[in-house]
Amino acid sequence: MKLTDLKEVSDSVNLDEYLYLYNYVRDNMEHPEWLGTFTLEEIKKILSNDGKIWIYYDKNIPVCSVFYIPASNESLKKHNIEYDESITGSLGPVMVRKEYVGNGLQIAMLEVLNDYAKSIGKEHMFTKAHCDNIYSIRNILKDGYRIVDQYENSRGKMIVFVK
Repeated sequence: MKLTDLKEVSDSVNLDEYLYLYNYVRDNMEHPEWLGTFTLEEIKKILSNDGKIWIYYDKNIPVCSVFYIPASNESLKKHNIEYDESITGSLGPVMVRKEYVGNGLQIAMLEVLNDYAKSIGKEHMFTKAHCDNIYSIRNILKDGYRIVDQYENSRGKMIVFVK
């Protein structure tokens, strides 16, 4: 199954369906802390500040999602990134339903996000991943990101990437 085989919804995303997918993916992960947590209020705030969510469906089943989060100078500084927020975006949660893992959906969604970021004038992107999340790390590096920092938080040892 390819991303192009799925129905994309990126305008007027149903946040209940997004949270359903988020919780389903998180509940079925061996290490759910790798995904982190967002409340409905946090998601709404990000979306109201130019964030964007894509959800992909197989018929009416939410299969995968990617979340663009605008970068803030405060967050960039916290992660030792020297770019300005006006030209930098952030790759937020990328999720794939367990039944669809292994189809290249994560890397395909990174390409969608890259195209979107370029279309809104972002020259750089940053993201972070848990140091043991080898599949995400592999895809992030394959997508052209480079490691710029590492730190530990409540989710464990994190790696910061910039592109």
